[in-house]
Amino acid sequence: MSDEAPPDEKLEAADEAAPADAAPAEPDPSALLREERDKYRDQLLRTAADFDNFRKRTRKDLEEAERRGKEDVIREVLPVLDNLERALGAAAALPADAGAAEVKGIVDGVKMVLKLFEDQAGRMGLSRVKTVGERFDPSVHDAIQQVETDEQAPGTVIQEVVAGYRLGEKLVRPAMVVVARKPAASA
Repeated sequence: MSDEAPPDEKLEAADEAAPADAAPAEPDPSALLREERDKYRDQLLRTAADFDNFRKRTRKDLEEAERRGKEDVIREVLPVLDNLERALGAAAALPADAGAAEVKGIVDGVKMVLKLFEDQAGRMGLSRVKTVGERFDPSVHDAIQQVETDEQAPGTVIQEVVAGYRLGEKLVRPAMVVVARKPAASA
């Protein structure tokens, strides 16, 4: 006898196997909904993160633009401050008999304008770079001259020619200074 099954048994075996192979089971509707929900939730989280990053970047850009604007205005106004200080220096150098009452009135007016400017600049975060008596610092001082002297240690700022300023921590303009140096050995 042969080990082959009779034809009727072959058909029955094929009928039993057919439902499993023929049509895949329909997807579970709740699983599809969960998958779609998760997809939209992920998109929402990404969009929220992108918006938050955009908001932070915009705030940073605005702060940077405001800072740059202040720096530009201050650079334009600093020569006015320099001239006010020079006017006070020139008035102080006038001889005592040169119309004292008139000169005093002008000096007082210039002092008031200078004080007003300094107050406004201070509120904006402007501060003057320390110079005379300080150690020369090339990051905030611009040496325009060296003077031989025994009265100050070499490398010490002995005179300020033009004031330097910082806006916050940023240097707006370095101070132009005269620096002490060791006297050369006399021959």
